[in-house]
Amino acid sequence: MRKAVRWLGATLLFTALPLPAAAQDYAARVARVLRTTPLIDGHNDWPEALREREGEARWTMDLNDLSRRPVRYNTDIARLRKGMVGGQFWSVWVSSALPGKEQVEQTLEQIDLVHAIAARYPQTFVMARTAADVRRAHASGRIASLIGVEGGGQIDENLSVLRSYAALGAGYLTLTHSRTISWADSATDNPEHKGLTDFGRKVVLELNRLGMLVDLSHVSEATMRDALAVTKAPVIYSHSSARAIDDHPRNVSDAVLKLIRGNNGVVMVNYAPAYVSDAYRRWSADSAAEKTRLNSPPFDGLDIGQPEKAAADYAAWLKANPAPVVTLSQVADHIEHVARVAGVDHVGLGSDFDGVGETLPAGLTDVATYPALLAELMRRGWSDTDIAKLAGNNVLRVMEAAERVKASYVAPAPSRRPK
Repeated sequence: MRKAVRWLGATLLFTALPLPAAAQDYAARVARVLRTTPLIDGHNDWPEALREREGEARWTMDLNDLSRRPVRYNTDIARLRKGMVGGQFWSVWVSSALPGKEQVEQTLEQIDLVHAIAARYPQTFVMARTAADVRRAHASGRIASLIGVEGGGQIDENLSVLRSYAALGAGYLTLTHSRTISWADSATDNPEHKGLTDFGRKVVLELNRLGMLVDLSHVSEATMRDALAVTKAPVIYSHSSARAIDDHPRNVSDAVLKLIRGNNGVVMVNYAPAYVSDAYRRWSADSAAEKTRLNSPPFDGLDIGQPEKAAADYAAWLKANPAPVVTLSQVADHIEHVARVAGVDHVGLGSDFDGVGETLPAGLTDVATYPALLAELMRRGWSDTDIAKLAGNNVLRVMEAAERVKASYVAPAPSRRPK
């Protein structure tokens, strides 16, 4: 009898223990989470990629399956469905090198394309502006299409332009892109203002008033700190990673991650190899330097005036210096670092798909691969609740907070005195 009791106790103890990782069905867990939580990516450049590669055909071409096209896309409808995407901030990026009015014109064209895609595929996409819109879209089995304007130069120093973007459904403004502009310093250009100018602060406050999110990807650390000091709403980084792992100025330092926790914002982790792997970042710089060393028109370079020889010599350099492999696991490392320093309530996904060229981390090559990343984090011990926060609940919380700030700007109707 005592043996039977001991056996029963041991059996109950064993069954109460969690199953080994290998025995868990991560795919089923991921699917279960994403049935109730919309997976929201903070940054995808598909509209601009279509504009650049397809020209006028982008308005009418079949977007269901682009996997066999000569130029690779990371995005199409079939793979969005496979990746269980519930909401996407489509980037409406234009070159910061263009004059301001051309930036405005091309931004409007990109916004028009996002609306046109949603109109052409109403069973797949629906335009969304608020967190409630995203939840309704997800409940109906459609992908919420949101809009992010990726560069402060795209408002051409005019708050009326910003208000027009908001009226057309834009959900965030990235304060700068690759260049420092007249009112904000970029992370990848020489600083001119030590952060934001007075007009830059007005932009942040106008974004708050409009209910648009302040996006701090691409900005210098001084600009980050100025924006965080001014904003009345939580901010986002639509596509940035952790600087402690990869010391790229586009990434977010631990000091600023702690400020994000205080701001209640969210850092949506980027997949671009140069922002994920410090080894790849250094290799990329060496690769660019080698190209310049070999052929830098019009006057310099060992192979100047000999393009075929320059190409052959560069190919030989690449063979001797192959690019470091960047992996899904390294992206997961960035997510975990942000979660450790800022908190699990302050991390999200911001792939930068169709905006980083051909090279992406192994295992994260297109929009079908989000479940694989979530499964990797589950293998590392993440709970379903925390996976749901990462997938979409954190950015939905930020959107709702921005909506409350917007509502606070609306003056209540004047009360009438009784006669």
